[in-house]
This record gives sequence, C-alpha cells and structure tokens, in this order.
Amino acid sequence: MTHAHLTAMAVTLILFIVGVFLQRSGGKEKALKIIQMILRLFYLLIIITGAMMLFQTVFPILYILKALLGLVTIGMIEMVLTRSIKGKPTGMFWGILIISLIITIYLGFSLPM
Repeated sequence: MTHAHLTAMAVTLILFIVGVFLQRSGGKEKALKIIQMILRLFYLLIIITGAMMLFQTVFPILYILKALLGLVTIGMIEMVLTRSIKGKPTGMFWGILIISLIITIYLGFSLPM
C-alpha cells in the first residue's frame, strides 16, 4: 500500500507542476482542465491509500497529524490552481502549501511503516 501511496503523491506533484506551467503559459484552458480532473482522481487515490495505511496502525498522534497535513496539502494544491485560473492572489496559499508539504513529507519518511 505504501508504494501506491508514494506513487500517487509523486504523480500528483508532477501534475501540479505541469498544471502551474500550463496556467502561466496561457491559452491552454482545455489541457489545464484535463490536468485538474486527473489531479482530483489522484487526490482520491492518495486519500484512500492513506486511510488504509492509517487504519493499519493504532492511530498514534503523529500519524493523525500527518493525515491532517496531507489533507491540508491537497486542499492547498487545489486552491492554488483554482485561484490562479481565476486570476486571484495565491501568495498565502503557496506559503501554506510549501510548509504543509515539507512537514508532511518529513513525517511520512520519518514515521515507521
């Protein structure tokens, strides 16, 4: 299950970066919409595999914290893409995304599983 979770996270980050570049290049609305829909599928895969791994433990607090930060990270990815498409400011969301992503990755690789 861990491999599926890590793969889904890696693909999500790659698709997010592609989506940001598509949005900034302009004129690629259809491709960006497709990327967003694929990203949403990968959000579900991350949440499902993460929940399955969480239920295999006895719910220690750090695992719950990692799960919550993972949900925050997914939410910020969606907010950054959506708000940038609408032309709204995204600075605060970028900050929260970077901080939550770093902490989530750190917890994910430091916790035993």
